[in-house]
Amino acid sequence: MTTENDDNRFLRMAFDVARRARDGGDHPFGALLVDADGTVLMEQGNGYSAEGHDMTAHAERLLAGRASRTYGAGYLRHCRLYSSAEPCAMCAGAIYWSGIGRVVYGQSEKSLKVMTGQHAENPTLDLPCRTVFAAGQQAVVVTGPLLEEEAAALQAKFWADRPP
Repeated sequence: MTTENDDNRFLRMAFDVARRARDGGDHPFGALLVDADGTVLMEQGNGYSAEGHDMTAHAERLLAGRASRTYGAGYLRHCRLYSSAEPCAMCAGAIYWSGIGRVVYGQSEKSLKVMTGQHAENPTLDLPCRTVFAAGQQAVVVTGPLLEEEAAALQAKFWADRPP
């Protein structure tokens, strides 16, 4: 069983992935896949720049795709995805289809939308991942926002300094 301390620790690891993405010139988003035993299986930063300005190269979508190709949905049902920010509708769909059973996120989509405004590189959808998951036939447990101020700090300067 996962504790709040476990969630905070793994979420901060996802924040570190987001920092490395940002420091590498990419958007500051990071995701981590953790199994039922607490083993980190995969990590993924945002791939917007690394993937040739692919607007769909969000950390969570890329990680869900890799996880789906590597593990079966039955295994992923017992795994957790930690994300520096709430998965958007596209990423929530990818997480759902991969079979990942739990999502824990830092900054909410609503908060991110306020922060990024009308930036062309992040036309944020204010559609909670819980709404996307609730439309499915299999449950995905969602915890978040957690450590939202820490998560938002990863984004604030990046978007303020980035030309629209």
